[in-house]
Amino acid sequence: MARIVVLGGTGYAGRHIVSEAVSRGHEVVSVSRSAPSNPVEGAQNVQGSVLDLASLGDVFDGADAVVSALSPRGDMENSVLDALGGLVEKLSGTETRVGVVGGAGGSLIAPGGPRLFDQGFPEEYKHEAQVGIDSLALLEQTDDSLDWFFIHPAEVFGPWAEGERTGHYRDGGDVIVRDADGKSFISGGDFAVAVIDEIEQGNHHRERFTVGY
Repeated sequence: MARIVVLGGTGYAGRHIVSEAVSRGHEVVSVSRSAPSNPVEGAQNVQGSVLDLASLGDVFDGADAVVSALSPRGDMENSVLDALGGLVEKLSGTETRVGVVGGAGGSLIAPGGPRLFDQGFPEEYKHEAQVGIDSLALLEQTDDSLDWFFIHPAEVFGPWAEGERTGHYRDGGDVIVRDADGKSFISGGDFAVAVIDEIEQGNHHRERFTVGY
């Protein structure tokens, strides 16, 4: 059993990650700015700001993994990188793994590039995609003492396309995963399966990977 802390645990990706981790018997702490309206049974809920990690007390003590599922929306629109920078500073040199949920935009469309972001990416999603790209760059610049992984969901991923948990997914390395029809999709449940599998199995150390069907 691992102790897993999920930042943004009440958001779309975060809640799925919390639920999957609890279902596997892990000790799970969900951190969010507001109290969850529909908390995941079996998870501990901590209310506080990720921009003030000291205010969260001992929530990170003994954590095997901390997953950032923060979205650059609302009052966090321009603050996700600050939060991630603070987290990296706090956990560098510890044995705690850092996992970061990114977006599809930074995925490569073929081995060696280019990125999906550079191929006529929708304007309304560019800010969020850029935050993901910058988050990966921040992790890549960290000292080797920090063990991190960065996970790109498929192109279609979100509450508007929930899908079902099947327990299956494909790992595309740094290339976006598409099915035989060219569709790139992952359900919230199976994205969470990939995240918890990575925490349990440790297949990616200081590197990113993509998931999809």
